[in-house]
Amino acid sequence: MKSLQEQLLGVGLVDKKKVKKLKAETLQNKQKIKKGKMAATDESGRQEVLKQQRLEKAEKDRALNLERQKLAEQKAIQGQIRQMIEQNRIRKEDGDIAYHFTDAKKVKKLYIRQSMHDDLSRGRLAIVKLDQQYELVPEPVAIKINERDPSYVLVCNNRVESIEDDPYADFQIPDDLMW
Repeated sequence: MKSLQEQLLGVGLVDKKKVKKLKAETLQNKQKIKKGKMAATDESGRQEVLKQQRLEKAEKDRALNLERQKLAEQKAIQGQIRQMIEQNRIRKEDGDIAYHFTDAKKVKKLYIRQSMHDDLSRGRLAIVKLDQQYELVPEPVAIKINERDPSYVLVCNNRVESIEDDPYADFQIPDDLMW
């Protein structure tokens, strides 16, 4: 088996003068290192720099992987929320009662039936936003969505069951008080 120098000579990439010069330089460097005139840090210094560069690259790669994982998790959560809303949305039947709520500091209006209005007021239904549209979902679904990303849930009132000891139960609410 031929050495690398012999192979390079055979191919014609290197001539004999360059080979002799390289051998002489490496021999001189070895002698200087033995005598202590030349520090061995040239080779070890390069190795330290390379080692440092490898560590920095590994750290960058870890940070990049963490960022990619976070983005993948966010996409997965958004997909879960989308699926929950699409599977559990309640068909909005146009009604004559306007339900007012806020979305990004703007007051929005949704026309719904009286039964839906009552369910929204009592906390049995919630309003969520999906692709610039407002959907009605049951309260347990809205709670699950809120745990994953609260920006989707716009209205989720506290659930209130009928109170038996209501002191105002005997009084009738006038129609003109409906806002």
